[in-house]
Amino acid sequence: MEDREPSRYLIKSLVRASQVISAFHSEDEALRLRDLVTRTGFTKMTCYRLVFTLHQCGLLEKVAENRYRLGFSVRPQRKYTIGYASHGLDASFPKEVEDSLTGAAERARIKLIVVNNRYDGRMGIRNADRLVRERVDLAIVFQADELTAPAIARRFLDAQIPLIAIDIPHPGATYFGADNYRAGLMAGRHLGQWANKYWGGAADEIVLLEVARAGSVPQTRIRGMLVGVQETMRDLDHCRLIHLDGDGAFGRSQECIRAHLRVSKAERILVGAATDPSAIGALRAFEEAGRLTHCAVVGQNADREGRAEIRKANTTFIGSVAFFPESYGDGVIRLALDILARKPTPPAVFMRHQLITRDNVDHVYPNDSLLGI
Repeated sequence: MEDREPSRYLIKSLVRASQVISAFHSEDEALRLRDLVTRTGFTKMTCYRLVFTLHQCGLLEKVAENRYRLGFSVRPQRKYTIGYASHGLDASFPKEVEDSLTGAAERARIKLIVVNNRYDGRMGIRNADRLVRERVDLAIVFQADELTAPAIARRFLDAQIPLIAIDIPHPGATYFGADNYRAGLMAGRHLGQWANKYWGGAADEIVLLEVARAGSVPQTRIRGMLVGVQETMRDLDHCRLIHLDGDGAFGRSQECIRAHLRVSKAERILVGAATDPSAIGALRAFEEAGRLTHCAVVGQNADREGRAEIRKANTTFIGSVAFFPESYGDGVIRLALDILARKPTPPAVFMRHQLITRDNVDHVYPNDSLLGI
């Protein structure tokens, strides 16, 4: 009889409501009704009635069409809510930036709302509108389309929301990220020194793979590369300069170099790429043409793919400049907290850079072998 006593006082509707709440794995997770049906095992109608009631009581928030998240905190109240519009997660560099930022926000007890721009400027504008509706205290944007940057920035400025722009400047935003000219200069000098050592200080062509849509400031990375080569390479008299738009992407860069190699008979080609995916795309095009020994390639970012390529025995990917995206998070969050506390902050905060080659890659990134890189 005693075993049955609790059931006499049990309110089944509250038990079911608690099961809906327990279906959320974190405070920031947004679930659709069908997700909740799957996780609770309730019928769609039962689940809908419970969600509707919990929403009316303020225990669930509706964050989008048919999406809900917890409307209360099971942890100590976070002081700030920050929105982060990520560049996209197809490449390792933006993924490492997001992971770093997420960890830093958690350590600082900051609520971070993450949206994905998917390498699309128009999506970036829509995500800006969404973060404004969420009433974030500060926004962080990482997107590479210069043409949509003013429209994105205007959304936040009109809402009086401070803005930090990662790697690509936005009007009115505090800049955080690459010192593009310096990073380009480091890569260009390495190319020139390599040509001096292995090609007698001369080359037939210098090919620069750019990201035109990113705009003038990231373009200084390319300008720095050219200046670095000019400073160091002994013989530039008969060297042609080629500018191609690889868009920072593997496929686009591979196609650009394929097309160029159909018309170029050059046997000594120096390639400076704006990103590592672009650099590796160029390498694959040289491989396909059976002309891998005709090139020396440098990249930017020293991301996982780039470091793996540098370690290959027969590669002509001779180096990449590291930006250390795994360290972005702590720096960005410190800057964000200073801005929110109305402390004096600089207009731009630059990350440190280091040239990564086969000689030092294992020293700078000793844990890559544990990650299978």
